[in-house]
Amino acid sequence: MAYDFDLYVIGAGSGGVRAARFSAGFGAKVAVAESRYLGGTCVNVGCVPKKLLVYGAHFAEDFEQASGFGWTLDEAQFDWPTLIANKDREINRLNGIYRNLLVNSGVTLHEGHAKIVDPHTVEINGERHTAKNILIATGGWPQIPEIPGHEHAISSNQAFFLKELPKRVLVVGGGYIAVEFAGIFHGLGAQTTLLYRGELFLRGFDGAVRKHLQEELTKRGMDLQFNADIERIDKQADGSLKVTLKDGRQLEADCVFYATGRRPMLDNLGLENTAVKLDKKGFVDVDELYQTAEPSILALGDVIGRVQLTPVALAEGMAIARRLFKPEQYRPLDYKMIPTAVFSLPNIGTVGLTEEEARDAGHEVQTFESRFRPMKLTLTECQERTLMKLVVDTKTDKVLGCHMVGPDAGEIVQGLAIALKAGATKRHFDETIGVHPTAAEEFVTMRTPVA
Repeated sequence: MAYDFDLYVIGAGSGGVRAARFSAGFGAKVAVAESRYLGGTCVNVGCVPKKLLVYGAHFAEDFEQASGFGWTLDEAQFDWPTLIANKDREINRLNGIYRNLLVNSGVTLHEGHAKIVDPHTVEINGERHTAKNILIATGGWPQIPEIPGHEHAISSNQAFFLKELPKRVLVVGGGYIAVEFAGIFHGLGAQTTLLYRGELFLRGFDGAVRKHLQEELTKRGMDLQFNADIERIDKQADGSLKVTLKDGRQLEADCVFYATGRRPMLDNLGLENTAVKLDKKGFVDVDELYQTAEPSILALGDVIGRVQLTPVALAEGMAIARRLFKPEQYRPLDYKMIPTAVFSLPNIGTVGLTEEEARDAGHEVQTFESRFRPMKLTLTECQERTLMKLVVDTKTDKVLGCHMVGPDAGEIVQGLAIALKAGATKRHFDETIGVHPTAAEEFVTMRTPVA
């Protein structure tokens, strides 16, 4: 049977665009459907605008520390609408770049909501198109628990478009999105409370990292409340919000921001017209080739719920394009040693196993830690400390994990990720000459294991 397209991609986020562009480059006839914005979550309401806001929040510290280096500044003033307007302009520029990337690579762009009619047919804007393969790349969507008054809360989607900076913000959640936005609001001058129902935020990260960040955020004056959850939200006559906790306490805020998880975006996608199955968490169930129970339909990225990171979706898109249209270049994606960063203030950078994961996997472990006040801060009153940690297998000397909390942690750990991916040992670290004076050199000067 002759199809209109070799590949029809639903969703023009990072993974979908990568799969589409490279499939077209390999000679396939490709179309992409997008109903919202080109670039997906990352470009529009995710990592890119969030990082811009993190940069903005960090200036408060820079101004405060400048006097130690001889600078006298007039009183600094922050204007939220200016930051948001400049952010919007940059995102619009990136949207245009994504459009050009698709069009210039020969991909047909359909703007509208696409629905799967059968295993080889997609309907969009009243028209039907057939495809040998259909790729679901629709990503995720933030969800807010349906407690009384949930309509008064916002998610990350709305946070990027607030008209003004709230004076009092209550951030709910213990994952990286909650921690990052708490840092943004706090750094920009809002009175910020981070509320989490568990014992300590960032579950799944190394224990030393979690504890160190808690200490640093507390030093900065952020209100951290653990083992706490919201019962209801009531809007007051003056527009403020009264938040009642499950333990009976009440808090007041001008904004309640929920970052308690994301769901796969499968609304009105037509999966009932196919044999596609979902896993127990509601994500699209795929095999190691990203193929669903319907052989002609594939899925990648946040919608399959594996590692929900933009670079992972990009790699998955590349793997699919190669397997389908350039099989001689195909190689399976290795999900081990994926580096990641949390753009909290201070930043977290991590790659490999946590100490807890290493021990649970049966490794005999030595850990090496360094906690120090960065050189930049020695001329200031700031007492912030950086944490660096290595997790080492005592039998093989192999470095299993590398973790950092401090300025530019993501930038530093990216380079170390290459070493860990190549199988570096502690001896390799010890025999590497450090770049002096830098914070990064601490990773090659830690000699004594933690007791």
